[in-house]
Amino acid sequence: MSAAEAFELIREEQIDEVNALARYYRHKKTGAEVLSLINDDENKVFGIAFATPPEDSTGIAHILEHSVLCGSEQFPVKKPFVEMLKGSLHTFLNAMTFPDKTVYPVASQNLADFHNLTEVYLDAVLFPLLTRETFEQEGWHYELESADAPLIYKGVVFNEMKGGYSSPDQVQRTYAQNALFPDNTYGFSSGGDPKVMPELTYEQFAAFHKRYYHPSNAQIVFYGDDDPDQRLEILEKYLSRFEKAERAPVVPIQRKFDEPRYEVRTYPADEENKRSAFVTLNWLIAETHDHVEALRRSVLAHALLGNSAAPLYKALTESGLGESVIGGLNGHYREPWFNAGLRNADADTAEQIETLILDTLASLAEHGIDKATVESTVNTIEFSLREKNTGGYPRGIMYFFAALGDWLYGKDPLEALKYEDALATLKAELAAGKPILEDRIRSLLLDNAHRVTLVLKADREQAAREEAAERARLDAIRAGFSEEDIAGVVATTQKLKALQNAPDKPENLAKIPTLTLDDLDREIKTVPTEELSLAKVRTLYHDLPTNGIVYFDLGFDLKTLPCELIPYLPIFSRALTQTGTSTADYVALSQRIGRSTGGIGVQRFASSLVDGAGSAAMLIVRGKSMADKSDELLAITHDILTDARLDNRDRIRQLVAQDKARLEAGLVPSGHMMAFSRLRSAMTEADWLSEQCGGISQLFFLRDLAQRVENDWESVERALTAIREHVVNATTAIANVTADAETWTVFQPRLETFLAGLPTHPAVLADWGDLPAPKNEGLTIPAQVNYVAKGVDLRKLGHEPSSALSVVTKYLGTTYLWDKIRVEGGAYGGFARFDPTAGIYAFGSYRDPNLTATLDVYDKTPEKLREEISDADLTRSIIGTIGDLDAYQLPDAKGFTALVRELTGATDAYRQKRRDQVLATSKADFREAADLLEEVARNGHIVAIGSESAINKANAERNGFLEVTKVL
Repeated sequence: MSAAEAFELIREEQIDEVNALARYYRHKKTGAEVLSLINDDENKVFGIAFATPPEDSTGIAHILEHSVLCGSEQFPVKKPFVEMLKGSLHTFLNAMTFPDKTVYPVASQNLADFHNLTEVYLDAVLFPLLTRETFEQEGWHYELESADAPLIYKGVVFNEMKGGYSSPDQVQRTYAQNALFPDNTYGFSSGGDPKVMPELTYEQFAAFHKRYYHPSNAQIVFYGDDDPDQRLEILEKYLSRFEKAERAPVVPIQRKFDEPRYEVRTYPADEENKRSAFVTLNWLIAETHDHVEALRRSVLAHALLGNSAAPLYKALTESGLGESVIGGLNGHYREPWFNAGLRNADADTAEQIETLILDTLASLAEHGIDKATVESTVNTIEFSLREKNTGGYPRGIMYFFAALGDWLYGKDPLEALKYEDALATLKAELAAGKPILEDRIRSLLLDNAHRVTLVLKADREQAAREEAAERARLDAIRAGFSEEDIAGVVATTQKLKALQNAPDKPENLAKIPTLTLDDLDREIKTVPTEELSLAKVRTLYHDLPTNGIVYFDLGFDLKTLPCELIPYLPIFSRALTQTGTSTADYVALSQRIGRSTGGIGVQRFASSLVDGAGSAAMLIVRGKSMADKSDELLAITHDILTDARLDNRDRIRQLVAQDKARLEAGLVPSGHMMAFSRLRSAMTEADWLSEQCGGISQLFFLRDLAQRVENDWESVERALTAIREHVVNATTAIANVTADAETWTVFQPRLETFLAGLPTHPAVLADWGDLPAPKNEGLTIPAQVNYVAKGVDLRKLGHEPSSALSVVTKYLGTTYLWDKIRVEGGAYGGFARFDPTAGIYAFGSYRDPNLTATLDVYDKTPEKLREEISDADLTRSIIGTIGDLDAYQLPDAKGFTALVRELTGATDAYRQKRRDQVLATSKADFREAADLLEEVARNGHIVAIGSESAINKANAERNGFLEVTKVL
């Protein structure tokens, strides 16, 4: 029987919304369902999903997601996933555990690479090795280094989730979900609760895979320009080995509450203060697969909370009862849920917050949502649907997720990809004056008794209690061990480490499919760029297919800004679009932006120049619109640059509180980025600026600024006004436009008129002084894991590394660092970064149970590099590095990347030289890199973020080598 005959074609339909011919199949033998989307997108996608409803909070689905990628029948090596990370041109390669499903998507522009990735993933999920040692490594195990050592828990997912449960925002979301769904699978933590995880056995783990990872329980997607018949041939090779089995039952509908509930929970914190609670109202929303109704709900959620001018968001912000708003519509569930509330609130005001939310909703239901808000919301959603801008995600993966929203629950996956009819119906309803949003405020929220008010309070004793409870649990377990048991755990620990350190057999590694160097493009990819002068402003134009959308960037040089004003830049940037103007308050301005554009935002860009001779620093206004509304895009941009209400004290107060809360909330989930930023801030001017505006220094500044807004407003207003006077200057401006030729014809004369109207005055570069002296720092936060960074500026030590060092770095991240920090050390991640522009080399770890042991791993890296690298590893590392250089980009990203290259001096000749160095990397380059990384070991500085106890322990071990600062 041919592959095509093995599948029943259920339906075939052209779906214009995704520009694809859709073929919906069922595998005759197993019942596996396949959605084959055929179009001309070169960024090809494969994905397979399984319903994986957990029955407890042991994290079984999450551990399995990790474990299936640790060796399979056809590819019996320890980490085929990592081998593909190392040696593939993938544009996406990952796996995700959701509350009720696990998804494995891959993508690549290269056909051979795409087929390689697809086969590795199919073999991984359907025929994994799933050894007991893999379970122990990825999930949890007892570790005992010697008979007299303390017994500890270790495991990659175990420590990942310790990090997750150190994040108050993640804890809040988990508790809210659990409280809304007490009777079904959503009442458990699919990621895993570290307190429960050690209850999971290997036998349960293996049985879960056998039950759920079966073709009969699978939904599979292909997308792109590959051969649709070959898709079925690949699948049949794997699916034909199975017989039909029972599909996982659909998650049952949650029994509805008779009345609202109220829960008080706690999270670990180093300090308790009156403004450290999270207060949210959470509603379970009835299931729907009516796509008009689903769109109504999306519009309602955006209208209520979609931006700072949305009425519920605005009411919460202006109440002053908390520092930042939490909320939105939560999908990826059979029954979605909606929440709204405040972060950094006083728990004693929970009743006031609840009353405020309910009263605001009641008022909106009675008096209606402002028509301008609704119009703005609908335009924003429609623009997003038509633009199909998925950012760094391949479009096919986003379509896969959209289809699963119906498909997983037994509905038609094709209907979930359509929106035109639903959009037309919704717009007609609104035009007819139907109160569809107000009706849903009543039915879904006000009259819905299935509501939980969750108050999450800080508890400064909780971390110590949990640590003591874990220690007591382990001590009790150890006390129950016989001498034979202890010897067995020691032996198991040693066996696991030996397996982790043992190299894969060369003949097994050779089974991993890979490209060859001959498959790689030798030449760089370029972006079409025309440079011209419009109204004496340097302008770059990129002729790319944008379907009538104009992407417009306007940058101003920040090097004219006095040093003391730099920390104000984040607040100034937000103030431009969120304080209003002299003719419109911030609500009206937000409505105007939403009504006429696809969005306008302000960001900072800072980078070293590629020649090492200084830095580029820009404030960039970025906006997009359809060509016929580009005049309004420019008019709004002019208004925010020249007329933003920088004197709006109330809004500035709110923005400061929001930014402070956002940075504090990001310390645990983004601790590695904060550590890197702090480390690099003493190395280059650009990194110093970035840390001043987005790192720990910015957080400290905002805490002070919050006080000064109250006690010294005049100086704050003067600073913000001074930034506008220094920065908004056509003399230092650069314009960047990405659009198709027809759109550019419309936009160019409008742009020239706009640029001629910008303020113009002489520009004087400011003196920012010397960089701070590098130092070793320990930054303390309430977390159960650490983030450890160490690095050095190689240029300052007299080195000018070749881009071959990028290949070395790719190799280290997928071999030595992965093995030592993640596999053996139990951290969620360990990596290195080489920045060829700045000349900085740095190591980092993520959600790491260790600190000094991790530093030892970094310092021993040169020893690893002096070992002979295999030809296969060298080739794979070169391929993976080229894949990083050739990352897939949509047109707007290509245009912005071209601007960045222009600002930093990354000419085509420079880029080609770098590519040539990568392609020519040899084993000798690895040996030379060992000497370079000795410099990091000897001269590198350290920034470690972690708990006070972890930092103090490290200092005790190493004679106080870290200067300690309490951050949170």
